[in-house]
Amino acid sequence: MTTLSKLTISLAAVLLMAGCTGGVSPSKSGASETVSEESLGLRKTNLYTEDTTTGDKTSYGKEYAGSGYKIKRAFQDAPPMIPHDIEGMLPITIKDNQCISCHMPEVAASMGATPVPVSHFTNFRADTAIAKNGKITKSGIEIENTSTDKMAHVSIIKKDQLVGARFNCTQCHAPQSTGKLAVENTFEAQYQQIDGAEKSSWNGKEFMKGLDTEHGK
Repeated sequence: MTTLSKLTISLAAVLLMAGCTGGVSPSKSGASETVSEESLGLRKTNLYTEDTTTGDKTSYGKEYAGSGYKIKRAFQDAPPMIPHDIEGMLPITIKDNQCISCHMPEVAASMGATPVPVSHFTNFRADTAIAKNGKITKSGIEIENTSTDKMAHVSIIKKDQLVGARFNCTQCHAPQSTGKLAVENTFEAQYQQIDGAEKSSWNGKEFMKGLDTEHGK
């Protein structure tokens, strides 16, 4: 056996023994001997009881529709939060939606409300079915794969009413609230548009830029 091989084996044995015995003690290396569970996460209280984890009360706005203040959007094109009381407006169903009485584009300006964007009146979901021959069809066109280069799985068809995927406003829009955060929020939004904190870019034809499908534009 060569000298180099002997040295390699000896070094490996030393490292193995150091690992088994714990190596250098925490006290000698300057590291803390123990790490508390509380210090590992955002929650700085006892992990085994809820007695000390009661958060500050969150207060939702009670202003009537049209009178509430609007906070900035969290990021570009983020769903705006609801600045007014929604008591009595829930649940929202496809046949009973009080939100659209003020937020439909044709009346929003006169009501001082944010208009529903054109994206909510656009169907991006092609009608899918199985033909008698077992082939998948999208909007009546047979396709070999549900995802194609021409995006046959995508439909861009404008409608005069909210599309089915958009009728439930509160699945994306949440009521504004005030309260003390347990952890400080240092996030700062960067908007692509000058008015991005107040307005969405998903209007006009801009939101369809770059989309080329077989089922409408």
